[in-house]
Amino acid sequence: MKGGPRYKVALKRRRQGKTDYRLRYRLVISQKPRAVVRKTNKYILVQIVEFNAIGDKIVAAAHSKELSKLYNWKGYGKNSCAAYLVGYLAGLRAKQKGIKEAILDIGLQTPSKGSRVFAALKGLVDAGIEIPYSEEILPDEERIKCEHISKWAEDLKKSNEGAYKRQFSKQIERLPPEELSKHFEEVLSAIKSKEGGNE
Repeated sequence: MKGGPRYKVALKRRRQGKTDYRLRYRLVISQKPRAVVRKTNKYILVQIVEFNAIGDKIVAAAHSKELSKLYNWKGYGKNSCAAYLVGYLAGLRAKQKGIKEAILDIGLQTPSKGSRVFAALKGLVDAGIEIPYSEEILPDEERIKCEHISKWAEDLKKSNEGAYKRQFSKQIERLPPEELSKHFEEVLSAIKSKEGGNE
């Protein structure tokens, strides 16, 4: 009975729907750093976190805001292409701090095949961080490299220029969407050059 002698109030973050403590416990007892991937309506955030009884320690991190500020990324900050680049950037920074392996932590997000969180995972793995995963959950290579956007934009521009301008109105101001796949490769090369990804 609620309020009875055996009733126990759930922890605050559990009541707020922010933390699944059973999942967190399983991640913590692995004794590996956690590759924490979070997404918002506009951005992707990737952190490499080590457990500490006093408070978790963030060893390395990357945010999709950094892509535009440091690497002149002209695409959106929340799509699969950006998620991969953020994961790759976080992975290189983690390697510089001596992190070689981690375990994926997607929090309360529902795992969905080919989603942005797994694009970020692919970036971490390609940067050299060992993380257990199944190949089938990763997004297609063309989604990671923005090729699907470029191809769709080209086809839409040929068939219906009005719809093309409406669909990509904000993107056109920064960079024509059909050039995104090429731009992705340029930004990836810049990250490798600056962060030591060619080692």
